[in-house]
Amino acid sequence: MTVAGPRQTPTDRFDRPVRDLRISLTDRCNFRCSYCMPAEVFGEHYEYLPRSEILTFEEIERLTAIFYDLGVSKLRLTGGEPLLRRDLPDLVARLRRAAPRADLTLTTNGYLLERCAQELKSAGLDRVTISLDALDDETFKRLNGRGFAVGPVLTGVEAAQRAGLEPLKINCVVIKGVNEHALEDLTGYFRGRGAIVRFIEYMDVGTRNHWELDHVVTAAEMAERIRDSFDLVPLPANYPGEVARRFGYADGRGEIGFITSVSAPFCGDCTRARLTPDGRLVTCLFASEGFDLRGLLRGGASDDEVAETICSIWAGRSDRYSELRSQLSPDEAIRSASERIEMYQLGG
Repeated sequence: MTVAGPRQTPTDRFDRPVRDLRISLTDRCNFRCSYCMPAEVFGEHYEYLPRSEILTFEEIERLTAIFYDLGVSKLRLTGGEPLLRRDLPDLVARLRRAAPRADLTLTTNGYLLERCAQELKSAGLDRVTISLDALDDETFKRLNGRGFAVGPVLTGVEAAQRAGLEPLKINCVVIKGVNEHALEDLTGYFRGRGAIVRFIEYMDVGTRNHWELDHVVTAAEMAERIRDSFDLVPLPANYPGEVARRFGYADGRGEIGFITSVSAPFCGDCTRARLTPDGRLVTCLFASEGFDLRGLLRGGASDDEVAETICSIWAGRSDRYSELRSQLSPDEAIRSASERIEMYQLGG
């Protein structure tokens, strides 16, 4: 199933190699977060992708092996909500065989994690990232759009840590006027508990969230607020291209990070490729189109032909939307926002 190789890792027009592959397993989710899948759009009659159009496990495994041969060393399973994909531990085991030395991770809302954390670890998953935008039920229920309480997510956190899916990361999108109090709540709760909390600037991903710059709490503002309670010391990046700016507590009781896509973009170090559930290769989180790899697989293309197509797509990549955001005219910004691929298809 693997291609003849190893091949040389492709680089794009800014000399950025492809190192990370994010695989969206489904366009379905059990939450209806307002900034991703608002309930008024994704109601009970919303038509999701039919099963025939979603990549099979065999196809995902094959593409993963090809990307791995091209130099990808980090794999992240996303959604939608990836835990809704049936028989997920089987896929994890397949990907571990296809990419034995890759960092294999999963991003989830954590609501269903307790029941499968140990099985995923046993299958070969290295660690998980859990999206958690508030600790209090009132805010959490409002944000998830389903009225779900936060308790099962915290139980999922504990199950992941028991299973050894670590270092565990907690991602929180901070929206002005909605959940700024989560900064103090999450740092206070997870400090000393072995989880890394990362606070994310609210981004204009997709077309559903009615994003405005006024809704953004910058990383500098977040850090200032947290420093009112805790002393922070800067930490070096773990690897080139790491998106989070790392800080430790001065007393050594843990770590937090800030992801600054709006106030301090990091496009210059971006090495991430994304696969949608229906097999499109997307080269930027803010892209308006993808390239059909599923058609190649189902049309009988060889692994070498698929690899050559991926290399060609990546070589033509010039994406750096976050760096250009502030230069767009109002009309350009509106047009760009109306054409983007949705967050739930890309997995962040």
